[in-house]
Parts: sequence; structure tokens; C-alpha cells
Amino acid sequence: MSKISIFWFRRDLRLEDNAGLYHALKGEHPVLPLFIFDKNILDKLPKSDARVEFIHREINRLKKELEEKGSSLLIKYGNPLEVWKELMNEYEIAAVYTNRDYEPYAKDRDAKVKELLSGKDISFHTFKDHVIFEKDEVLKDDGDPYVVFTPYSRKWKERRHADKVEVNGKMRNGDFFFKSYPTLKYEKQFHKCKPLDSIALEDMGFEKTEISFPDKTVQQKVIKEYDEKRDFPAIDGTSRLGIHFRFGTISIREKARKAEKLNGTFLNELIWRDFYSMILDHFPYVVDGPFRKEYGNIQWRNNEKEFEKWCQGKTGYPIVDAGMRELNHTGYMHNRVRMVVASFLSKHLLINWQWGEAYFAEKLLDFDLASNSGGWQWAAGCGTDAAPYFRIFNPESQLKKFDKDGKYVKKWVPEWQTEKYPEPIVDHKAARERCLETYKEALASK
Repeated sequence: MSKISIFWFRRDLRLEDNAGLYHALKGEHPVLPLFIFDKNILDKLPKSDARVEFIHREINRLKKELEEKGSSLLIKYGNPLEVWKELMNEYEIAAVYTNRDYEPYAKDRDAKVKELLSGKDISFHTFKDHVIFEKDEVLKDDGDPYVVFTPYSRKWKERRHADKVEVNGKMRNGDFFFKSYPTLKYEKQFHKCKPLDSIALEDMGFEKTEISFPDKTVQQKVIKEYDEKRDFPAIDGTSRLGIHFRFGTISIREKARKAEKLNGTFLNELIWRDFYSMILDHFPYVVDGPFRKEYGNIQWRNNEKEFEKWCQGKTGYPIVDAGMRELNHTGYMHNRVRMVVASFLSKHLLINWQWGEAYFAEKLLDFDLASNSGGWQWAAGCGTDAAPYFRIFNPESQLKKFDKDGKYVKKWVPEWQTEKYPEPIVDHKAARERCLETYKEALASK
């Protein structure tokens, strides 16, 4: 049996400009691509989860592309450790290549897989692909991580444009960080084989949904005008690329290069991705609680009936309700509206932001643990770059400012301005005062 290398796809579902795949194909052994549907993750999801459908679709697209090159994609379903034990018996594996994932579960899984493989003298190689800069690549001058975005983004840009930067012991030009990997230049290194079996959604207990997925191409005009139009939910002013960044169906390097030329505000959004990924990697406790630990003292009301009305989009605040209904129907919510609904839940209703974070985690097509945690903690005032606790979005003024004609609201809340539309669940002024008092008491008791 001839030795092979295996490239393990995870959050990088593309052939071109894929760092780990590039290095695998440049190695000495033929490369067999692999994807594992991870039961440890899937078993926690609802059976109509559109994200699993999206992954399944993209995996089959990859499989078809590989078969056109005389190879195929090995698709497995199970516990990754058990899958690797089977593969080690089935193939003569020389090395495993993959791209790094920075979430706590993924880091623990990869450490266990590496240990398992090392017992058979199989090397395990990981590469940076999901972000431009990793955890320790953009640090303060004293070596500490940044916990405020603006100075982080300044250093990010300085490092990107530096004439000479040390990278893994070598001096590189700053352009190195936007380097593309011409993967298909080495496509002859794919392991030649007949088409391998696929796995149906139904075989894993999942079903197709009615949700449609955004295209991974976006008009240049949208990026050019991003800073002018991104705050208005009724217009097509955002890229909708979140799900593609989440699962790596597009290259972050390619999009960052284009954003740098077209719109600095859009580039900043990509830098936020790096920032939150870095925060999660340095401070993994943010998965289970606030970055600012003193905010753990807040006495949340956690009224379950009010939470249910928020989930359903029946709070009596039009822009909040429109956002929640858009999310429930499409798996997407406009970025400006995300801030408003998050602030409303945590501050107007005094419901623990982690309830909202979990709801978004279940519903958002573009759910990303680092960004979701960071965004919710920003809105609740307890995160790294948080809005001060006394900054409380007024849903009515947000509606007047960003959807003054009510076009967005009318699309999702057709009963608005009729007798069928509910009265506000809470008075804004009274809720604001209650929130300020509650937060003040919590911070005084730290």
C-alpha cells in the first residue's frame, strides 16, 4: 500500500487559496482530501439546521470538483477520534495537514487527534488560513494582547504595511500576510481514485430547509459604498458574506486585499473578525461569561415570557420585531439591527445577554463563536470594546434614523400601525432608568 497524506477540510471549504491544502500538495505524498461530519457538534443542533445543509451542499460541490481532477473527497460521519482510528487502519498515512481553528472545542479536538496520530509516527501539520493575523501576531509593544479595537486595528494595519516583519523567525515584507496560495498549481498531487461514497443529510438525521443561502460573489459597488449604506436595513448595503467567511468558501486574504483598495470601513469589519478571534484565543473564558468579570454581578430579570416575545418579534418595538422576524425567517439579520435587538434584550428587558447569544447561535447562518460572543458582550456593556453600560439604544430613534420610511419594518411586520400590533412590552424611559440602576448596583458591589 502506497503512503498518502490526508488534508482535513474544516472551516476552509474551497480548493483555491487554501493554505493547508497548498502545503499538503507541495509535500512528497499524494493527497487524499477528507471531511468529517463531527457528531460531537451535530448532535447538539436542531434537525432542520440550515447550516448543516449549507455545509453538505458545499462538501458535495468540493467532491465534484475533485472528481473532475481524477480524485475524490473522503466523507465521514462520527466522532473525529474514532474516525481517525479507522483511517489509520485503512490507509498508510504519512502525514495529516489541516488549517487551524481557534475555538476551544476545536483546539482540544486537534490536540487529541495529534496525540493519536503521533502514536503511529504520523505527523500533524496545521496552518493559518481562517484569519489574517493570529493570536500572537498583533500585540502591544510590551507583548500583551490588545483588548480595545482601535489600537489593535492601528497595529494590524502597521504590521500589514511594514517593510520588514519577523514571521516564524524569518524577515518578511508586510505583503506576506495577504499572500495567496496557488493551490491548484500542484493539483497533480491529489490522490487518484474512483469517486468515493457521499453521505445524505437524512443519513445523519437532518433535513432540508426552506432557507436560501447568499451568493459568495458580491457586486463591487456594494463594497465601494459600504460605509454610506451599511446602516440602512431596507437597502442592499452589506455583503452578506458572513456564512462564506464562517465556513471558508471564500478566502479572507483575497477579500481583505480587495477591501483595502475599495473601502476602509469594510476592511475594518474584517479586522474585527481577527480581533474577536484573537480575544477568544487569549481569553477562552469569554465562551462562558463576560470578559469584564465584574459584570457577572448583574441581577438579571430573566422573564421567560418577555424573552419569548423577543424571540418571536412581538415586543411592540417595530425595528426590534422586524429584526427578530428576519432572523427567524432567513437565518440572517442586518448588522445595525443586531445591535439594536441585542441592546434591547440585555438593557430594556434585563435578560441575560447569554440567552440572546445562544438564540443567535442557533439561528444565524453566519454564526461564529468569537464574533457572536464579542458582539453580544459589546451590546451588553461587558465585553472588550463594549459600549458603556449607560449607552442604551432607543429603538424608536433608531427606527427614525435608519428606516425612516418604515420599508424594512413593513416587510417583516405587516401588522405594524394596525390594531393587531401589540403595545410596547416596556416603556423606554422606565426601562432605561431600571437598567442604569441595576448596572450601577452590580458594579458597586464588585
